[in-house]
Amino acid sequence: MIAIMLRRLAGLFLTLAAVSLLIFVVMDVLPGDPASITLGTSASPDTLAALREEMGLNQPVLLRYLHWLAGVAHGDFGRSYTYGVPVADLIAERLTVTLPLALMAILLSVAIALPLGASAAARRGGAIDNFATFFAQTSIAVPAFWTGLLLILLFSTRLGILPSGGFPGWSSAPWSALTALLMPAVSLAIPQAGVMTRVVRAAVLETRQQPYARTALAKGLSARRILWQHCVPNALVPMLAILGLQFTFLVAGSVLVENVFNLPGLGRLAYQALSQRDIVVMQDVVLVFAGLVIIVNFLVDLSYLAVDPRLRSESA
Repeated sequence: MIAIMLRRLAGLFLTLAAVSLLIFVVMDVLPGDPASITLGTSASPDTLAALREEMGLNQPVLLRYLHWLAGVAHGDFGRSYTYGVPVADLIAERLTVTLPLALMAILLSVAIALPLGASAAARRGGAIDNFATFFAQTSIAVPAFWTGLLLILLFSTRLGILPSGGFPGWSSAPWSALTALLMPAVSLAIPQAGVMTRVVRAAVLETRQQPYARTALAKGLSARRILWQHCVPNALVPMLAILGLQFTFLVAGSVLVENVFNLPGLGRLAYQALSQRDIVVMQDVVLVFAGLVIIVNFLVDLSYLAVDPRLRSESA
């Protein structure tokens, strides 16, 4: 087990290194000069050259990459050209919004998809199965930001029971902060719940055909007990696989959803940095996004071994 974890950790660090190189190269070839954008078009050539030297833009690409990577390894993400503060402080502040939002969205998607998908598999061809199929197809087809706009029109504009945007902060009003994240979390959760519903339904249908399920039925166990004590636990591996992929889509979707709800999260920070051509913030935020996705998928990969003893024996 320890050897497996060490191999996975080695793969994690290699993946992060490769992703960091890709991010830096892509950001470096983007059009536009950060120094020119910072000073404006009326800046003199001497002032522009001095700022480029201060930013390190006149150094070779490889040297700038190694300098950036060494700073990231020590927790120094550089300073923002636009905000004039350490990028690490900006990211830490925005993570207090994005991480709870992603966690709420994942919990909501599981709370919707697990009972709906399992019930649809237990009553194949029935009304619940038809509803689950309709829900999955509809929720996958509708973008998360459009769902967010509809929620704002219903619960904020018409009913006036939820805030349409903004974030009050955790220190002043935790309950208000949770309320502000509720509609964005639902917007992100509904498409993922549709995907997971289909995965859960297919996995439970497959486990119901296994010999242990038929044996339990022959012993006189109720269909409900067989479903929740035997079929659903053995369908957890594909569920965990889709959870790792869903986190990737949640990170990507947060960029639009956070802008729709005016949330000060990482997604909105990435959008602002892109519009202001703040390369330091852009590459650091993208690296944090990629690191979160890689780490979550690493944890999901390890969770396979925890929920399925067969995988542990095969790895050994």
